[in-house]
This record gives sequence, structure tokens and C-alpha cells, in this order.
Amino acid sequence: MLQKLSLPRLNPSDSASTVAIDVLGAGVAGTWQALLLARAGYKVTLYERDSAAMTEGTSHWAGGMLAPWCESETAEPVIVRLGLRALALWREHVPDAAFNGSLVIAHARDRADFGRFARLTSHYERLDADGVGALEPSLAGRFAEGLFYKDEGHVEPRRVLPQLHARLAALGVEVRFGTAREPQHSAQDDGRIVIDCRGLGARDALPDLRGVKGEMILIETDEVELSRPVRLMHPRWPLYLIPREDHRFMLGATSIESEDDRVSLRSALELMSAAYTVHPAFGEARILDFGAGLRPAFADNLPRIAIQGRTITVNGLYRHGFLIAPALAELTVALVARGEIDNEVMRCT
Repeated sequence: MLQKLSLPRLNPSDSASTVAIDVLGAGVAGTWQALLLARAGYKVTLYERDSAAMTEGTSHWAGGMLAPWCESETAEPVIVRLGLRALALWREHVPDAAFNGSLVIAHARDRADFGRFARLTSHYERLDADGVGALEPSLAGRFAEGLFYKDEGHVEPRRVLPQLHARLAALGVEVRFGTAREPQHSAQDDGRIVIDCRGLGARDALPDLRGVKGEMILIETDEVELSRPVRLMHPRWPLYLIPREDHRFMLGATSIESEDDRVSLRSALELMSAAYTVHPAFGEARILDFGAGLRPAFADNLPRIAIQGRTITVNGLYRHGFLIAPALAELTVALVARGEIDNEVMRCT
């Protein structure tokens, strides 16, 4: 999978402490790039055009599920490979991340979709009704069977990103919020490497990027408790119910070929109706927030690390940002430090 490639302009033999690296974009992709590069000893500066609250970024509307085996239903094998490696990196660098597994359920009318999901995925335990109730007492008596992926996890993006940014500051990384940095080098940038993780903001350099809309609703109720993400089979897309702190849940997420960043009435109705069928108490839940994020994607929906001179572009994470970002960052470190190339992800331009 990996081969040596001579990239003399990257000076891979230099001491890490002598190489300055600018990372553009403090979403999940850029933050992990900055974290692992700083841990490797490089002098890193992280630039983000948004404020520290990061309310304008795609990560703000992300689910944060770390579920490579569930994603194998539709994702290419490279996504599963990167996701599995990323699980270990999340465990190592964010030890308080929740690794309680994932639960997949379905109503009787959707048993065919449930069976298909089971055939296309692996590393699960098949549960009967009693098993579902033992795992999630709030769902007792409501579903005849389930699939439990015990090694998967999840994080809360709006909490974990600030934690990672604080970790960067502790490592000596300068994080410049409210600062737009273009990838082009100027005279004073000689010897500097740029890692471009601007998502859709990089379409000036990547015109083949497109935005894929993902909608979500944040609700609050103390009448239902869940310990892990629950996926409900749905005719158009799986409904995700992801527990958050303080009795909150995220409902999502659609995947719509549209660059309209508003939640549609149809999607809102389907998300809330599906949640109600999981447990009627969700019908009395309070709606706290709803919105949509545009995920950057290439035509094949696969991530790409592109190398052009001293600029490395990391983009096209599609709906797998939190799942694969740590593994992509690890590949970038291997490229900069040792000239290693991952042929499934990287290309030279």
C-alpha cells in the first residue's frame, strides 16, 4: 500500500523542528492535521476564517459517529480501512471519547432493509428483542431484533473540536481564528509547507468539489436515555439518533445532492416522525436547533490528498469527516516526514 516517493521540495530529511507548516482550516480535518504534525515535532500554525465557535463550518452540523463497520454498507473499502485506523487514533488522543458501540434497528415493515444491512456489514452481534432491551432499556419491547457493533464509538463535534483546539495550544500551536489564509506562497513563505483543509472553501483550487447537504435537528428530553448511536432503517436514508450530554439528542442525517444549506420541510418531517416511531416520548421533546452542513465531496465521494509543490491539499471527506480525519492526518505526517505515499488516497499534481 505504501511506497517511497522522492519529494525533494518537501525536504523530508530535514529535522521536524526546522520545518514550518501552515494548516488552513480548523474543522475536523485541519485540526487533526495540526495535532499530529505538532506531535511529530513540526512548527505548526493553524488558520481559520471562522470564529473560535466554528458555527459556520461543516463540523458544526456533523454527527460525530465513529462507525466504520456500519459505514461498510455503502462505503468503499478504503473508507473502512481509514476508519478502523482512526478508531485507534481517537482512543489514543481523545481517551474520554465514547466507545459504547452502535445499534441498528428496524420496524417490521423495513426488515428487508435490515437484512440487507446485516449482509453487507460485519463485526456485529445479532440481538433479539430481549437483547435490544437489555442494551437500551428505553427501547425495551419496541423492536424485535437489532445489530450491535460493540467496537464503534461517537464524539460530540461541538465539544470535541474546542477540546482539540485547546490541546493544540498546549502543544505550542498558534491557532489564528478569524484569519483567512490563502494557500499560495509568498516570498516570505520560503521553506514553508501548506496543508489546505478548507473544505468547500478550496474550490478556487479544486473546481471539481461539490457540496452534499446533511441536515440535522438537535432535541432535548429527559424521558429517553440512550448510551450509543441508534440507526433506524428508513426508506430514503437511515435515521441517526445520537446521544449528547444534558439529555440531548441529534437527529440526522440526510444526504442530499444540493448546495442549499437550509433544512427542508420534508426532511424535518421525516426526521422527527421517524424519531417518534423509535419512542413516542420524542414527540414531546424540545427542539433546540436545526440546520444543515455542506460536506465537500469529489465525484467518487472518496477523500483525496493532493501534492503540488509544497502545498498538500486534504479534501473530499464527504460524510466521513470525523470517521477518517485522524487517519488522513497520519498519512500526511508519513508523507512529510518520510516521503511515503498511500496509493489509494494520494496523488501528485
